[in-house]
Amino acid sequence: MLNPDQMTAWEQDGFFIVENLLSAEETELLGRIARDDVQLRADASVRDDGEGRAVSLRVRNELTRDIYSTIARSRRIVGPMEELLGGEVYHYHHKLIFKDQQTAGAWAWHQDYGYWYDYACLYPLLASCLIAIDPATRQNGCLQVLAGSHHMGRIEHGIKGDQTGADPERVAAIQQQLDTVPVTLSPGDAVFFHCNLLHRSDANTTPDPRWAFICCYNAARNNPYQPIRHPQYSPLDVLEDDQVLEVGQAQWSQMAES
Repeated sequence: MLNPDQMTAWEQDGFFIVENLLSAEETELLGRIARDDVQLRADASVRDDGEGRAVSLRVRNELTRDIYSTIARSRRIVGPMEELLGGEVYHYHHKLIFKDQQTAGAWAWHQDYGYWYDYACLYPLLASCLIAIDPATRQNGCLQVLAGSHHMGRIEHGIKGDQTGADPERVAAIQQQLDTVPVTLSPGDAVFFHCNLLHRSDANTTPDPRWAFICCYNAARNNPYQPIRHPQYSPLDVLEDDQVLEVGQAQWSQMAES
């Protein structure tokens, strides 16, 4: 269960951090699998950031028996999401962000609902959980948020490079009123954030990678009114937290044998 401080932060700021959401062993295993997952990287999309660099990511709608899906179905994430969104949730998608050392580009200021709105979701009843695989620091382009910006509702978005970004004039005005908070994380730490929270990240020009895993959820009662690129509602089979290591270790063994 979420504690009162977390619920207050969610209401006031639109986000909160959970330290050690994944254990050190789980985080190390996730990173090892992701970095050795040749198909994962081969299927990645590359998004030009409009500033001369690009960001790579791999989005998956389907849930399978692997460490990524097991984390997305784990009780430690799904339970809080149901509290935050006020009822049953389902898996919207999950993704790996590959912020490689010295090369990875920036993400422009945006709200996730800035474009999820166009995917037939009538209400902003969606949220994400970002888990750090590597240390996320100011130097290597950690997530930044405008605390409390989720109260402003959805903002118009346009195209910047291959990304969808919020209206820069409006963002500049918001920055005059709200605090920009760098979300620094240690491996295994996570941040839960509202789909209307304005957020961005800078390019990674350091010698250190900053990979992250993001699980996204939609409220069951907010089922899209027409088929879209992400899944329609289906009941989510929630897994106990100890399944993360069990499934991950089995997956790693299979990878090592192949």
